[in-house]
Amino acid sequence: MSPHSHLPFSDRPQERRAWVEVDHAALVENARTVARVSGAPLIPVIKADAYGLGAIGAARALESLDPWGYAVATVPEGIQLRDAAIERRILVFAPAEPAQFPDLERHRLTPVFDYLPALREWRSRGSQAFHVELDTGMSRTGVRVEELGLWRDALDTPAFEGCFTQFHSAHKDVDATTGQWTRLTEAIRGLPRRPTVIHAANSGAALRGKAFAGDAVRPGIFLYGGDPGKGLPEGKPVARVRARVVSVRRIAPGDTVGYGATWRADRATTIATLGIGYADGVRRSIARCREAYVLLKGERYPYAGVITMDLAMIDLGDRAVDRGEIATLLGADGAELITLGRHAAWCEESQYVILTGLGPRLPRVPVP
Repeated sequence: MSPHSHLPFSDRPQERRAWVEVDHAALVENARTVARVSGAPLIPVIKADAYGLGAIGAARALESLDPWGYAVATVPEGIQLRDAAIERRILVFAPAEPAQFPDLERHRLTPVFDYLPALREWRSRGSQAFHVELDTGMSRTGVRVEELGLWRDALDTPAFEGCFTQFHSAHKDVDATTGQWTRLTEAIRGLPRRPTVIHAANSGAALRGKAFAGDAVRPGIFLYGGDPGKGLPEGKPVARVRARVVSVRRIAPGDTVGYGATWRADRATTIATLGIGYADGVRRSIARCREAYVLLKGERYPYAGVITMDLAMIDLGDRAVDRGEIATLLGADGAELITLGRHAAWCEESQYVILTGLGPRLPRVPVP
């Protein structure tokens, strides 16, 4: 089950204080764009519960595109998909450890290795497929290219199915990405056999065409409506964060709002309180950004005061509002749209942090 689906709250629509709407049709359209531009099979990255939007729902929606498989970060994430009857290949990116081998085998998960003793133990258990990561510049995980010669014997097997690297700057630096791709392909040419699947391209690389496509591409942030990098299109919006107005009050000039009394009204105005706060993933920094706003019936309204654990306040001026009306903090409302990239910029945070930081109290609601 999704970690967002078993909390002890009522999820009757009329009782939701705040929630995340997930547009799977937009997710699929974004994935289709990556496949068309790159010309390569997809390995959609659905780790971290599909960047916080629900891995099971994402995988089921993406099945229509016949992807090569799915990429997750951990063994439990792979098991979750298997328990939901996802049968396609599942590649687990965290370097495999021997303690995980029984679960990897039992659930038919494909491991990744960057530690030679672990790979040798895996091979001693049988011939189940595996992938190897090469470190071409990230210096995080992966086999250092200059040490790959030590792996030659262990990789001389049909079970060596895939080889890949992680691009560190595909969102902004094509030259650096070209250098990493060259190091990967040259290293593979020196191996006793070419694996079936060479893959490296994240969203930023895959959307630049076929240059880095290899045998498959691994899109992530673009699938979820994110900005994949300089000169590239932003994905169609997938997530919409919504919250109800739970309280309304009229305040006088000089009245303060929120903890620390950091916000003071310069005129008579209406303050609406939304049922969402930093425990739900709203970044406190957004309220300090003068450009930031919330949408209410297609109109823009700024934040007022600091974001609190469970609540956020907005300044409505003279607009009348009723308790229960619905505001939009991310996504579309009428003709207005707060993109993921814009919202992240307001927060001075990455798009990845914004999505994965959406809290478990928020139900993920598929858009019909």
